[in-house]
Amino acid sequence: MTNGQTTNQTTSDHELSELKKVATTGALWTIVNYGLSQALRFGSNLILTRLLFPDLFGLMSMVNVIIMGLGLFSDIGVGTSIIRTKRDDPDFLNSAWTLQIIRGVGICIVAIVIAYPVAQFYKTPELTWLIPVIAVNSIISGFSSTGLFVSYRQMAVKKLFFMELATQLVCIAIMISWAWVSPSIWALVAGTFFSQLVHTIWTHFLIPGQHNRLCWDKAAIRELIYFGKWVFISTALCFLAGQADRMILGKIFSLELLGIYAIALTLSDVPRQMVGALSGKIVFPTLSRLVNMPRPQFRDQLLHTRKRFLMLLAFGLAILASFGDILILFLYDKRYAQAAWMLPLLATGVWSNVLSQTMDQALNAIGKLSYATVGHFLRFLYNLIAIPLGFSYFGIPGAIIAVALNDVPYYFAIAFGVFREGLSSIRQDIYITIFFAGLLGTLLYGRILLGFGSPIAGMW
Repeated sequence: MTNGQTTNQTTSDHELSELKKVATTGALWTIVNYGLSQALRFGSNLILTRLLFPDLFGLMSMVNVIIMGLGLFSDIGVGTSIIRTKRDDPDFLNSAWTLQIIRGVGICIVAIVIAYPVAQFYKTPELTWLIPVIAVNSIISGFSSTGLFVSYRQMAVKKLFFMELATQLVCIAIMISWAWVSPSIWALVAGTFFSQLVHTIWTHFLIPGQHNRLCWDKAAIRELIYFGKWVFISTALCFLAGQADRMILGKIFSLELLGIYAIALTLSDVPRQMVGALSGKIVFPTLSRLVNMPRPQFRDQLLHTRKRFLMLLAFGLAILASFGDILILFLYDKRYAQAAWMLPLLATGVWSNVLSQTMDQALNAIGKLSYATVGHFLRFLYNLIAIPLGFSYFGIPGAIIAVALNDVPYYFAIAFGVFREGLSSIRQDIYITIFFAGLLGTLLYGRILLGFGSPIAGMW
């Protein structure tokens, strides 16, 4: 009996060791992918801001928010279900693919219906035709192979890296070429359309021998919808929470100012998106394989890895918040000067999101999506109240400060969730936040001593 237990334990330890190796390799590929992607994105952004006017970025930002909203309001977690499940049978995957196609067509139809009312609400006539045109991407995306999500589950990050790189290069090449010849909104539209087309086609070659076809297996559909109901609620609220800033600011800011805000937000969002990429491609698939471990052991594994990751992020965020304004003033022309003081505020606010994102996937892995759902709802309510109030009392700076703090309600919901589920990270959060605050204070003090002044000096 003892020998059997020892053998089982050894096997378990071996499997854990192998999983760590796969996760580490996947994380390295994800970081390389993300770093290269952001470098390309940043470089193309610099070129495009010289070829196009700020109001075009504001217009595109509004359209993307609306299309993203329709996508999240119709999300039943097809991808998440495929990553979580142990089923690989064709009926399940093909039924998921069929649901995905129906959803894509539905999004496009709804987009056409709401385009005119939305254009009237924002007093922006261009949205009447721009929303339906961009919504065509939803149909194209709906035909993406389920091999994409199987690849995520298998943490086949190397294959995904080349697909995403090719997609991005197509997007950048078309946008810059078009903007060079004809500097209009069509440059941004064409880039997103063709990149989505390349991405969708590529997904069908990720898993050799896997070919999707239309299917409606009732058992598979029930499983997808049963899990998807929480995903639907959570992602709908996630949209309201995550995009409420642009929906509200789109009403109270001019298109030009919204475009400037979009530039600052894009740069401040780099750490958030990197954490999101690692969470979706590595952390969630890994934790989904470890959910059967005893909860204390599961927590120890999670916090040990999380600590090192947060230390690195603390350095990156502190540097971005302390010197990001200099980067904007140096690289962008005077039309985008206001983004300089927005960036440090937004970057500092990302910290509470980083703390949340490095823990909420653990709740998803154990099937406890309700905490994130409540968190998204609280964040949405905060945005609904705080942004208009901030703008009313303190103008543009008040609105930006309110946006910077909008991840705090979500953090408290996640912190409560992991505490309830025996995965508490509160002590680690306190220590690492003190570390981040110390780094930020030291860098800001050094900056002032060097004569660079405050990074938010241009705010008032």
